[in-house]
Amino acid sequence: MAAIRLLGISGSLRAASFNTALLRAAQAQLPDDVDLQVATLHGIPLYDGDLEGREGIPAAVKDLKEQIVASDGVLLSSPEYNNGIPGVFKNAIDWLSRPPADAARVFRDRPFAVIGASPGGFGTILAQNAWLPVLRTLGVRQWAGSRLMVSRASQV
Repeated sequence: MAAIRLLGISGSLRAASFNTALLRAAQAQLPDDVDLQVATLHGIPLYDGDLEGREGIPAAVKDLKEQIVASDGVLLSSPEYNNGIPGVFKNAIDWLSRPPADAARVFRDRPFAVIGASPGGFGTILAQNAWLPVLRTLGVRQWAGSRLMVSRASQV
């Protein structure tokens, strides 16, 4: 049986990110026929239409796009900042949807799921809810069978 290739994207830039650690923990729990690669958002600049017009899509964005395209599904490991999606994570998704003609290749009907870890007591429920309209707009096939929200992540 061919291996299932998943891409986990951590929405935190911190070296000791709870969300990167959550993806690493997921890697350790997967069966042998599932491969989970972990990606971060390092190197993705703030979205700037003038930069895009002048220089095109940045290399870090192109690389992450190709990792998504090569995957059978994507797992977004999202922190929750001020009750919502971290700006750095939303910025990366905005870049990944550029140019619009390429967005369907990256997102359309691709399985996506959102998980998250937070030092707070409510996990990442509000950030996960905030992802719903974004993922719907991108046309992904979002898995919503359950939620994985790790609260008090600094104690886990």
